[in-house]
Amino acid sequence: MQILQKIKNNSDYKRLFENFISLSILQGLNYILPLVTFPYLVRVLGVEKFGLLSFATATIAYFQMLTDYGFNLSATREVAINRDNKEKLNEIYSSVMIIKFCLLIISFLLLSVLVFSFEKFRQDWLVYYLSFGMVVGQVLFPVWFFQGMERMRYITLLNILAKGLFTIAIFVFVRAQNDYWKIPLLNSIGFILAGVISLFIVSKYFNIKFQRVHKSGLKFQLREGWHIFVSTIAISLYTVSTTFILGLFTNNKIVGYYSAADKLIQAVKGLFGPVSQSLYPFINKKVAESKEAGLHIIRKITKYIGITTAFVSFLIFIGSKQIITVILSSEYNNSIVILRILSIHPFLIGLSNVFGIQTMLPFQRKKAFQNILIIASIINIIVSLLLVPLFQHIGSAISVTFVEFFVTLTMFIYLERTGIKIVRC
Repeated sequence: MQILQKIKNNSDYKRLFENFISLSILQGLNYILPLVTFPYLVRVLGVEKFGLLSFATATIAYFQMLTDYGFNLSATREVAINRDNKEKLNEIYSSVMIIKFCLLIISFLLLSVLVFSFEKFRQDWLVYYLSFGMVVGQVLFPVWFFQGMERMRYITLLNILAKGLFTIAIFVFVRAQNDYWKIPLLNSIGFILAGVISLFIVSKYFNIKFQRVHKSGLKFQLREGWHIFVSTIAISLYTVSTTFILGLFTNNKIVGYYSAADKLIQAVKGLFGPVSQSLYPFINKKVAESKEAGLHIIRKITKYIGITTAFVSFLIFIGSKQIITVILSSEYNNSIVILRILSIHPFLIGLSNVFGIQTMLPFQRKKAFQNILIIASIINIIVSLLLVPLFQHIGSAISVTFVEFFVTLTMFIYLERTGIKIVRC
């Protein structure tokens, strides 16, 4: 009751609570809908076609990261700080969207070069181009703006619309293995629809307009997002690239075994997304007001997230066989060992998110954050190149788990040594 009263009487905590509820609904949807479609798709498509779509998604993810350019964190912070300055918001919005559209054009050209230069991509060119629609939709959807304004309900409503339509369409239009190409098409349509509506909301309800911007404004946004962009690319080299490297060295079937287990872990990790997304602008604001007050909140978050994610990881480990059997099928028995290896990820990533995104970035430790992830990505590439040819999907799982442990431990040690004491003895 005391907590509820505190939320009711404090506008900052009230907004944080509302954002958390909105994003919880969204992540609940993100969790439930894949559980509805995922078992259906893996059975209809089979391991090989499922592996192909997973490899295509991993490839397209690079272009999504390029067009994001770290703005989901850097621009979110700028919007959060300047939310009461309409002129400044117009400048931020226009600068970021101009850069993202330029990066979208570059991404399409790079995809075309990739598809028509290599046989592995050329033989399934339609899948890659249809999947690229997700990049278009993501560019159109200014998630960073809604997060910075702490108006997460718009993100929730638009995603419910897009994902709801996608889920219904899957059961209507995907009936046989040969319908595999319809999945990226339907997914892209959902992304683009949500993006177009979001632009209307930004213009109509927030009265934010495109305007001419000076080169200095564009340079500022590029500079602010650079370290986070490099960090995101580094993260991809031990997350997205794991699937990509596995696909280069093996075949779609092996990728299917790994991706099936990884999809389950991603669904579980996604449950904690609302916490991270809601807390990031809130903590930035608190740290800007008082570093000690911000650090006090971070310490509490660390304890709760650590306990919760450790319990979740334990449940996944002991129930791996049952999870694979019930959600997938006996055709995916090779995914059981992968799920067991990856089961510790919710715990490791939960803590590294607090140490990195929620602490290092608000405390302006961008360079150190970037360097840790770059080192981790190099380690993952080396370990993957050594293990994947020998152990295939098991090698990928071991590699990415080792790197996640390295990232979490290194971030913790760095914070302790630089005087940002998250854990008090």
